[in-house]
Amino acid sequence: MENLTSGPDILLLEGLKVTPQSSIPAFILLLLIYTFLMLSNISLMVLITLDPSLHQPMYLLFCNLGANDALGATAIVPRLLSDVFTPSSERYIRYSSCALQAFCAHVQGSAAHTVLMIMAFNRYVAICSPLRYATIMTPRMVVGLSVSAWGVALSMVLILVGLSVRLSRCRGVVSNPFCDNPSLFKLSCDSVLINNVYGLGYTVVLLGSSLGSITLTYLRIAVVCLTNRCRAKNSRALQTCATHLVLYVIMFVSGMVIIILHRFPDLSDHRKLAAILFHVVPPAMNGVIYGLQIKVVREKISIIFMKNR
Repeated sequence: MENLTSGPDILLLEGLKVTPQSSIPAFILLLLIYTFLMLSNISLMVLITLDPSLHQPMYLLFCNLGANDALGATAIVPRLLSDVFTPSSERYIRYSSCALQAFCAHVQGSAAHTVLMIMAFNRYVAICSPLRYATIMTPRMVVGLSVSAWGVALSMVLILVGLSVRLSRCRGVVSNPFCDNPSLFKLSCDSVLINNVYGLGYTVVLLGSSLGSITLTYLRIAVVCLTNRCRAKNSRALQTCATHLVLYVIMFVSGMVIIILHRFPDLSDHRKLAAILFHVVPPAMNGVIYGLQIKVVREKISIIFMKNR
């Protein structure tokens, strides 16, 4: 396969590395997480769409996060599931499919940051300028923020993956559970200096801007809450902000673990597992954490539990 005996457009994908004894448990666990992820996020988006009382900027902006999680997981998990019972020597994938999967994987990670940034802006306006909230967070503003979040993520990732696709290929093995940008440029024997420079800049800009903006936003919110004497309003504000911060911390820590593990080649298997978890665990938790914050959702869950008694 290293000599490209199957042709330059056919790659051998490592896939999910599991023993024959653990293949069934791994398949069931991953399938359950994926099913829960899709049901929770899609159900929440449908509920927000159909319930007029939830047509508020906070919930409409969350639909971006739910859609991003569902699309990103769908680009990765079904392929992982199909590879569990496929012999490692027969896990072939076309180069075009590999590049598309890498594009979707990086869009999911990038859009998660940009969407959480605009959600933080929404919280900032709601708490720091409540009297101007309705005039600032208009439907047009919500659409503009959403388009900006997706546009920035798509543009940055398009350049990132495009720089790798332009390279000629001399290898045919993807040593990763799924295709990502490093997997693409590692297939080449050309110089990847430009890829490394842009990749570093991409990471610094994305993580730096999201961490910086969210830190400054919540410091400002904290100051407003400390100077506000209304405890009821402060309690509601902190509850909403805590939910948003939990989502961000889970995502940020998951991403940083992968970046740190890249520095330790001996822990490559741990990095690969962390990469899979990054694309399924935070998205699965987003729907639950945000969904339980919505009163209508809590009421429906309570009704279901009451009926089952």
